[in-house]
Amino acid sequence: MLLTIIAAVFVFGMLVLFHELGHFITAKLTGMRVDEFAIGFGPKLMSVKYGETLYSIRVFPLGGYNNIAGMDPSDTEAGERAYSAKPIWKRMIVILAGSIMNFILPIILFFGIYMISGIHTPSPEPVLGDVIAGKPAAEAGLKTGDRIIRIDGQEIDSWKSFVEVVRNGEGKVYKVEFKRGNEDKSTSLIPAYDNSAKRAMVGVLGSVTTEKPGLVKSTQLAVQNTGLVMYQMLNGLVQIFTGKTAADLAGPLGVAQMAGEMAQIGLVPLLNFAALLSLNLGIINLFPIPALDGGHFVTLLIEAVRGKPMGAKAVQYAQIVGFVLLMTLMLFATSQDIARVFFQK
Repeated sequence: MLLTIIAAVFVFGMLVLFHELGHFITAKLTGMRVDEFAIGFGPKLMSVKYGETLYSIRVFPLGGYNNIAGMDPSDTEAGERAYSAKPIWKRMIVILAGSIMNFILPIILFFGIYMISGIHTPSPEPVLGDVIAGKPAAEAGLKTGDRIIRIDGQEIDSWKSFVEVVRNGEGKVYKVEFKRGNEDKSTSLIPAYDNSAKRAMVGVLGSVTTEKPGLVKSTQLAVQNTGLVMYQMLNGLVQIFTGKTAADLAGPLGVAQMAGEMAQIGLVPLLNFAALLSLNLGIINLFPIPALDGGHFVTLLIEAVRGKPMGAKAVQYAQIVGFVLLMTLMLFATSQDIARVFFQK
């Protein structure tokens, strides 16, 4: 439980920090006055003022914000340094910068992963890689490096054949024969249903071969991998919106649980998860929904076309609608989290 909390705070904190840094840096560069840069919501845990900006960390690390002077057009106290007093193109840059930073963060994370741990290529051999604590394989006494020989007398000659045997074996007791070093051993293994994978699993990863790329190749691979994942996410959204696949939503509770599971495997899987989540956050935040950056960007486009800002009441109503939509979605996702975590076995 403690590891899950630490992992969730780490992931959420990093994503929010980079997102808000995007808004903060571009606001400063475009001459806007930033009164506060905060990570988290709620009461302040600690704060320090440097120059004109108060930097604070707050109790709940599931968000953050920049208090940019003049976000409300009626607030003219900041004069020419107010957000609303700046040209539309500068305001657009500030609004888009949060999501752009969420697209840059995965490149940094993937680069670090490649440089530190290298490129891992799955081995076709039926040899165990990481064994997750508390899962069926670990409880059966299996360890990293064990080579699976037979399951219930059936020869296992590849990792694929091992997965095919256990994936439909929820609750079944398998006799597993394996080799550890030069010693032949056997144990009983009972696969358990995994809600995320939607199949029976035993909590192991296959073994891998590792290649250490250089600086240039790591950078190229990080950019390529980020682009590939973005394409896959966008394609997945298209599939959802066209009704070709069902939406599988996860709220903060579900994300925290997944972060904890990744942390149990190791730092690299956790960083990889954070990279995927950052891309997801960046894409979703660009949706043209009021209260999201994408919705704010649309109001700026409308202002550019009309030659004047939208009316205060129109903006207020749009923000209320957007807030209700987001809260409805959040409640639905959280209800799915609760059902998945507490009521599904």
